[in-house]
Amino acid sequence: MPERAPLRIAFTNIPRRLWAGGYNYQRNLFEVLNRHSPGTVVPVLFAGTADDPDEIAVLAGIPGVEVVRSPVFDHSATGLARATDLARAIVFGLDAPAVAAFTASKIDMVFESARYFGWRLPFPAVAWFPDFQHRLLPHLFSRGAYWRRDIGFRVQIASGRHIMLSSASALGDLRRFYPGNSNGVSVVRFATEPPVSLLATKPPDVIAHYGLPPRYFYLPNQFWRHKNHQIVVDALDLLKSRGLDVVVAASGSTQDFREPGLFEAMMKEVGARGLEMNFRHLGMIPLDHVYALLRASMALINPSECEGWSTTVEEAKSFGVPMILSDIDVHREQTEGGARYFGIRDSKSLADHMLQVAQTTGPAFVRNLLPNLQHRVEAFVADFIRLTRDVVASRRG
Repeated sequence: MPERAPLRIAFTNIPRRLWAGGYNYQRNLFEVLNRHSPGTVVPVLFAGTADDPDEIAVLAGIPGVEVVRSPVFDHSATGLARATDLARAIVFGLDAPAVAAFTASKIDMVFESARYFGWRLPFPAVAWFPDFQHRLLPHLFSRGAYWRRDIGFRVQIASGRHIMLSSASALGDLRRFYPGNSNGVSVVRFATEPPVSLLATKPPDVIAHYGLPPRYFYLPNQFWRHKNHQIVVDALDLLKSRGLDVVVAASGSTQDFREPGLFEAMMKEVGARGLEMNFRHLGMIPLDHVYALLRASMALINPSECEGWSTTVEEAKSFGVPMILSDIDVHREQTEGGARYFGIRDSKSLADHMLQVAQTTGPAFVRNLLPNLQHRVEAFVADFIRLTRDVVASRRG
């Protein structure tokens, strides 16, 4: 039997400043594809000319990844998908500049994430719907942002895209919000396997660099309203009123185009409550620092109101880091009951969990990758490859 030629799959770059989870997802996907199934898929990353060169260099350095830089893939300041791109793809049925770039690179399939390339797209395509946040939390979107996102989903469905989801929870949301579609749908639960190069940084050095105490909680979420940092500040206030000073180290982008000034207002409240030493925001930090702080923390906190399949939770699972999570369906699914949970408005429950962890956790230590990680990652790779091959085969058939 002749060997199969590798599938050349087009991906569009997701800048880390706009969506760190999306950037980390694609980086991890490219890494594990090369590590566990080399030569099966060639990820061809289409990036804008203004995208961060260091971020692109990291992705380009992964064996098997090709990078194409073009202004066609530049991002606007207001989100991942430009309204003009969406309108052109709907009206003319084709995002012609993008398709020309795909054709020149001899693409076999397109992976659509937050950008629609048209119902006349001459390539098989998978549409990745990470979550349905705009339907679950519509009050966080302007009217224009809501309809831009919803129309994007609807035209992808109407165009017959195969839909990829990351959780059974998202599958339930798809059926509830967009009933009656006959699209192929696959649930591909991702798993992370950080490269050794990102684990070489010594956690004690990183902890000292940021002036953190040896024992702290870690919250590595972008500062968006639905990430629910407010409840953590409220819980810290409750703990302080009980005489307990604990530290939450938070990191991630502070920019949310939907609500400019959110971060500044929150930090002003932190100061007004006298919690500057308890809630430490470190900003956007390097990935090796993220892993170092995660591995040495007492526990990961993820208070988010909405997730598709949390990257930070998956990374905590990889190291066996204890987790204190908002009680949403996907967190229960992702951890199979192996975490502490609190209601998204229940700051007292969160404070109680933090108190119990702080009182029962011993001296600080650094965790290493768990031995069961490889099985999860191999399953993720196999599911992704099976999906892409099936989509390409069905189009050719």
